[in-house]
Amino acid sequence: MRFPSLSVLAASAVSLSLGSAAAAEPGPGDSPCGEAPPPPLAVPAGNALAFSLEAEGVQIYACTANGASFGWALRAPEAKLSEASGRAAGTHYAGPTWESIDGSKVVGAKLQAASPDATAIPWLLLRAASHAGSGRMAEVTFVQRIRTKGGLPPQQGCDAAHAGAITRVPYRAAYCFYEKGAAPR
Repeated sequence: MRFPSLSVLAASAVSLSLGSAAAAEPGPGDSPCGEAPPPPLAVPAGNALAFSLEAEGVQIYACTANGASFGWALRAPEAKLSEASGRAAGTHYAGPTWESIDGSKVVGAKLQAASPDATAIPWLLLRAASHAGSGRMAEVTFVQRIRTKGGLPPQQGCDAAHAGAITRVPYRAAYCFYEKGAAPR
C-alpha cells in the first residue's frame, strides 16, 4: 500500500485551510447591522442601510473639574474604520466625524443612546449634521453605533492632583450608515 508523500499532504492541508478561510470571508451583503437595534435607535422610515464599517481605536478622556468634583470627560474618539473583510475604509475622530478613504466626511449629532452592555460605551443613533466631499459619506443621513466593546472611562484616577490628565481607552464598534431609500452597497 502506498501512502501519500508529505508534500501532497501539506498541499492538501493548505488547500483545505484556504478553502475554509475563503468560505469564512464575509460577502457583500453581510453586515453587523442586520439585527434590529434597541427601539430608541431605530432609524426613521424612508432611510435604508447603505453600508457598515468596523471601528477599532480609542475613546480619549480628560480629567476635568465639575464644580468641586472631578471626572473623566470624553474629548474624542480616534479609530480606524475597516470593511468587514479588514480592508481600510477611513477614520473616525472628533465631531464625531467619519471620514472615508475617498476624502468624503459626515459629522453626526447624537439623537439617542442605549446601553445593552454595561461594560461598554453606549450604542448610539446620530443624524448627519454636515457633510464634506462627494464620495461615500456624502449622502449619509443617519449613523448607528452598535456592538460596542470597551471604551468606558476609568472609574478612578481623576482628582485635583490629576486635573488635565488624558487617558486613552481601547474600544471596538460597528457603524451602520444610512441614506434616503438606499440599497446596500
